[in-house]
Amino acid sequence: MNTSSNNLTSRRDFLKTSALVGSALAAPALMPGELFARENTDTLRVGLIGCGGRGSGAASQALNADKNIVLTAMGDAFQDQLQSSLQSLQKAHADKVKVTPDKCFVGLDAYQKVIDSGVDVVLLATPPGFRPIHLKAAVDAGKHVFCEKPMATDAPSLRSVLASVKAAKEKNLALVAGFCWRYEGARQEFYKKIHEGAIGDIRAVYATYYTGPVKPMPPASSRPAEMGDLEWQMRNWYNFTWLSGDGYVEQACHSVDKVGWAVKDLTPLKAVAVGGRQTPNNQGDIFDHMFVVYEFPDDVRGFVGQRQIANCYSENSDYIMGSAGFGKIQGWSAPIIKGKENWRYKGPKTDMYQNEHNELFASIRSGKVINDGEWMTHSTLMGIMGRMAAYTGQEVTWEQALNSQEKLVPDQFDWKMKLDITPMAVPGLTKLV
Repeated sequence: MNTSSNNLTSRRDFLKTSALVGSALAAPALMPGELFARENTDTLRVGLIGCGGRGSGAASQALNADKNIVLTAMGDAFQDQLQSSLQSLQKAHADKVKVTPDKCFVGLDAYQKVIDSGVDVVLLATPPGFRPIHLKAAVDAGKHVFCEKPMATDAPSLRSVLASVKAAKEKNLALVAGFCWRYEGARQEFYKKIHEGAIGDIRAVYATYYTGPVKPMPPASSRPAEMGDLEWQMRNWYNFTWLSGDGYVEQACHSVDKVGWAVKDLTPLKAVAVGGRQTPNNQGDIFDHMFVVYEFPDDVRGFVGQRQIANCYSENSDYIMGSAGFGKIQGWSAPIIKGKENWRYKGPKTDMYQNEHNELFASIRSGKVINDGEWMTHSTLMGIMGRMAAYTGQEVTWEQALNSQEKLVPDQFDWKMKLDITPMAVPGLTKLV
């Protein structure tokens, strides 16, 4: 790809060029090495925040990453979810799960109690609407972090994440993102070859995320009479934009991230999109399909198709068109390149979920920490930008997305609060804020 355009902005420049991130940050920088274990002799204590399926998986992978790691604290909004996760982890890691009853925290403030419990590393795996709040608290407290994707559901929250990323760098804290494909061996080798020019200049990238619904919204009649608005929405979090970001931001963000990866993490200039809701959603407010077109410098295009409707064609693939060839990753098959030299990945299969934790804890041990903050925030904002374009039917520039004042996440939470469901967006009527 020709990168000579004056308006080209790389993701590496993102934190430098965003005036919104330049505010003073609260906590002082730590002394070098203050939070690092000595080689593998010191025990690293892990706290899990968010005990659903992804959180339980992340905790298991963390415990497998190093022989001297223990899980000492867990927190979730709901007791039933925490206990189910704890029992599962105890069966799988009997010798490494050291979570006593007084370190099981339940409620809306459970995240802070986990952070304050004496852990060294926190795993953030709650619904993403809460992620910016939890990340800020963890970094303020000087903890190393595994941060599941996406990192925010609206632009104001994303700007908070940017500040937390900057603070983590200043404190020399590890921050590893849950965009797991970046830690998968075959794709690492594939994109390295693409970046080295195996298919010439990149002209277009097409990524698909066509699958079924993750968690359909139950009928309103199934809601217990005593259950408040907040609990109802949190227990069905995937169906609410403020909590999930919509299926495009929460699920297809992996495909969005790989588009960014393919073009060396360049910032898109603008996006247009189509989308809507084809199947009834019983009170939720998310779309079930979108198609987003990103424009990058030098007329390069990125296309992301997302659909989450049952009984439809499924595909999760990546197609990269270059000036001298073509690259393809068809589902879970080995990546291939047809270009100056044909190539097919023949190396070992690797567990990307495990790899990201292996690298996180290895970096903590070494003192040379990983910080995925810049590209993880860019990929998240690319997702939010695409959703904004689909919801409004407007062309959305990168600057409009970054500076948007549309605030979806409430400032305060209370189990008794009234929390109206946002009407579903209507392209052409829903305004760009």
